[in-house]
Amino acid sequence: MTSKTSSADFSFQQVWKSDLVAGFLVFLLALPLSLGIAKASGFPAAMGVLAAIVGGLVTSFFRVSPLTIKGPAAGLITICSAAMIDFGGGEQAWQTVAAALTVSAVFQIVFGFLRFGVLSDIFPHSAVHGMLAAIGIIIIVKQVPVLLGDEPAMYAEKSPFELMGNIPQEIAEANPTIAFIGLFSLAIMFVFPLIRIAALKKIPAPLLVLLLMIPLASYWRFQESQPDYALVEIGDFWGQLNLNVNYASISTWIFWKYVLMLLFVNSLESLLTVKATDALDPFGRKSDYDADLKGLGVGNFVSGLLGGLPLISEVVRSTSNITYGAKSKWSNFFHGVFLLIAMLFFIPVIEMIPNAALAAMLVYAGYRLAAPRHFIAIWKVGREQMAIFFTTIVVTLAYDLLLGIFSGVLVKFIFHILHGVSMKRLIFAKVSFKREGNDSIRVHIDEAAIFSHLLLAKRVFDKLPKQKNIILDFSSCTIVDHSFLELVEYFKNDYEQNDGTVSFVGLEHLTPISKHPLATRRLLRS
Repeated sequence: MTSKTSSADFSFQQVWKSDLVAGFLVFLLALPLSLGIAKASGFPAAMGVLAAIVGGLVTSFFRVSPLTIKGPAAGLITICSAAMIDFGGGEQAWQTVAAALTVSAVFQIVFGFLRFGVLSDIFPHSAVHGMLAAIGIIIIVKQVPVLLGDEPAMYAEKSPFELMGNIPQEIAEANPTIAFIGLFSLAIMFVFPLIRIAALKKIPAPLLVLLLMIPLASYWRFQESQPDYALVEIGDFWGQLNLNVNYASISTWIFWKYVLMLLFVNSLESLLTVKATDALDPFGRKSDYDADLKGLGVGNFVSGLLGGLPLISEVVRSTSNITYGAKSKWSNFFHGVFLLIAMLFFIPVIEMIPNAALAAMLVYAGYRLAAPRHFIAIWKVGREQMAIFFTTIVVTLAYDLLLGIFSGVLVKFIFHILHGVSMKRLIFAKVSFKREGNDSIRVHIDEAAIFSHLLLAKRVFDKLPKQKNIILDFSSCTIVDHSFLELVEYFKNDYEQNDGTVSFVGLEHLTPISKHPLATRRLLRS
């Protein structure tokens, strides 16, 4: 279902003006976020900007998704910060995490060649959303002390649940001046996007935060009156630009644990962003997910070698890129150029940014991942989805992302077993198709249509000829789950855009578990 349409549809002469403007506006958004993500991850602040530069200047020369922006993302903070702690902190830990990133990047490139771009479709959507919500919660609780001006070292190694319990203490021990900067910045992040004035909507909220908070911090003489951790510290960025990797721990389980976590979350979140961006593409293009994985893997390898953060297709910057009028991946390239210029000429200005302002931006990013609307949306799909969603969140908060996502998958399997799905059919799908006349093709899905069957189903759908009448026959199914229904709905919309038709047969004998149109349907036995 993915075509190989790319920004090659446009010549450089056709897009350079619009993409230069979009790239500049995305740069204004990316600079403070990249600094904040690096600080929250335990990396030197400039390594976040380095990753964003690589995301723009390197990945743009591969066949990546045309409108996504590659760079560091809040979703990887939890992995990087945990790895920094487990590897002992300091420069050696930073370089060890960077080494793990290079190894995961090699696997990511291999996954692209093995056509693993369908990774985003083989996990139940409620578990994926639970993982993202848990990441959002972790970001928020880790940034509250920074937002309030507390000493960061006091809270560095505390678990998410401990940090939640410490919030009253953090408030009581807040630095009033820094907290004012942080809370004012947070108010801007939440309120400014609600303003409906067209001219103002072109201004990124993080830019407005910087335009107000840098002068305010300067007026209050932060450099003299506040602790060292109050302002961003870049240091000798160009002196640090080297091969910053340390493979001394490569033979340990902990090293490979983070290789797997980086590979899984990086690839999954990036592919989900590519899918979401494709849906917003005004030119109706469909990205090649496998090619995007290859380009992303090369970018991650280069970033890791230099000590930079992991980079993904980042959702906020990508959707903003579309809003700013981008037409091709040249906007991603230009945003990298502007970041490079900033590191060449504006480091003294960057070091005037209050860390509390960056923390406010990250709290807002965390809120977007864990907003109440996500909980409400899952609840509407059904109680089973909510159970999977909450299980993933709780286990992720208590342990880590890998255990969290796999606990969600396990709960999903348990529900399917309780609904009568055989052990064989939990793993192996039975999907086939045959022609009916010249213009119709009937696709049979037998016994069960569940999330673990999505990979085979997509392969079958990819083989179907265009501009036909496709009949999806569920007559022999006893259950069709939410993830499978989302897939066939996506297939229907995509196929019908190319002058074909898709109809469903047999769903009427299955009872939905909620009023949601894509709720799991199952056969109720008398």
